[in-house]
Amino acid sequence: MLFIVVALVAVLTADVLLLVHPPQVSAGLSARESRPAQRLLAQQRPRTKQAVSTPAPVAPLRKLHKPHLFVLTRKPFTNALLHKVAKVPGVRALELADAASVTLDGKQVQTLGVDPSTFRAYTPKVTAASDPLWRNVAAGDVAVSFVLGNDGGLTLHRQVLGPAGPLRVGAYATTGFGAVDAVVSREVGRRMGLPHDNALIVSAPKTDVEQLRAAILRVLPKGTQVALVNPATPPRRQQVPPREWPAGSFMTGEQLTAALRAAVSKLGRPYVWGAEGPDTFDCSGLVQWAYAQAGVRMPRVTHQQWLAGPQVPFEQAQPGDLLFWRNDPTNPDYISHVAIYWGDGKMLHAPRTGDVVKLVPVSMRNLAGVVRVSPVQAAKVR
Repeated sequence: MLFIVVALVAVLTADVLLLVHPPQVSAGLSARESRPAQRLLAQQRPRTKQAVSTPAPVAPLRKLHKPHLFVLTRKPFTNALLHKVAKVPGVRALELADAASVTLDGKQVQTLGVDPSTFRAYTPKVTAASDPLWRNVAAGDVAVSFVLGNDGGLTLHRQVLGPAGPLRVGAYATTGFGAVDAVVSREVGRRMGLPHDNALIVSAPKTDVEQLRAAILRVLPKGTQVALVNPATPPRRQQVPPREWPAGSFMTGEQLTAALRAAVSKLGRPYVWGAEGPDTFDCSGLVQWAYAQAGVRMPRVTHQQWLAGPQVPFEQAQPGDLLFWRNDPTNPDYISHVAIYWGDGKMLHAPRTGDVVKLVPVSMRNLAGVVRVSPVQAAKVR
């Protein structure tokens, strides 16, 4: 059965770069349907002068679509390109968007310009179901992820400075896209200078996503980038116990020592959202920098680092293993924090805005698991 999906949504990962600000195009396609201290949503309040004065009504939530791939092009999607993607076997729904990394409150934040009426169907259920949340976005607010709000210091109701002037933080609204931390309406996004129609979300249930990724790359222009949405479930290969992995799969003693020495040398350095060192760090930036000093290429963001090797029980954790947490109540499956296991029940991490890199006892609350880093595996994660 055919249905129409005409909307906006955007996607970014550490491996997806936004390069241009292309002109607007119209796009349509057919596809086959087959705990923060603040609440998730603030009560609506009178709009500021900077907000959209007459927001369009937000359509009620209907069918949810699980997103599987981010697609990013150098130029705007055209109808012809959208139809090519829609014809790829397994594709069931598509959503267009505007996407860019913009400065909010002095932080570089990967941001989506969306149609609240349709984009909501691609977000986690608790976020998708909130009518007031999406009305706030339609009215001109910015909704930020739990991680940006909690760790980055963008608390609810405050005004933050964006490229087109002040924006009110209207909600914590985790989108379910790992590296996306802010959502605005399409109108606000375009005032901020976001490129037009440069990103696409693909929903393809019951499809091998790696094969789907390869098929989509074949039908789109050179330079297109495609990334998995939140690849936070370890592949079957990673379920094999570390003792059954081939010899040489893991870091040597010299590499572990180098990574731990590098990390501990940064004790007391400030946490800064999005920082990768050498003087300031966020949690995953510290991990990436420290392991790079040992010659290990780690992916940039937390939910990707979760895939850098096999999981091991906490009781078997060794110095240099990575510890991960699921702290986001708006997206309970999302990996939202990482630390380096130091040994003797201690961990080294960069906690949040206003704090510094520190060595502290391991917190077991919301602990998602322990990963033993495999340099070969880590280098493959995208």
